[in-house]
Amino acid sequence: EVQLVESGGGLVQAGGSLRLSCLASGFAFDDWSIGWFRQAPGKEREGIACLSVSEDSTYYADSVKGRFTISSDNSKNTAYLQMTNLSPGDTAVYYCAADRSAAVTVARNMGALYPWEFASWGQGTQVTVSS
Repeated sequence: EVQLVESGGGLVQAGGSLRLSCLASGFAFDDWSIGWFRQAPGKEREGIACLSVSEDSTYYADSVKGRFTISSDNSKNTAYLQMTNLSPGDTAVYYCAADRSAAVTVARNMGALYPWEFASWGQGTQVTVSS
């Protein structure tokens, strides 16, 4: 059974940084894509970053490009989202997701990272950025 558990969320001041972690079990990162999404109150879930070890590639939404970095430690089956220069607009519940698909290639072709690309989801972690 695939399980994903996010951690690392919290309250941070504007301009600050946070690192989210996504601990995975039930599969090996080598063959899967890992995505990070966020959802603010009243808004749709937004795909912000994706990592595919098999494709050796990453994808970032324009809203986070240059500020957020996705990475993984395959030995720990853990993915990370390093977030810097945070602003109140980044306040949301952040989710990690996993799927066997070549999600980075799909995202690049479609110009966006969509939730339907991913079959497995974590429970989310709250990130709040104060002004």
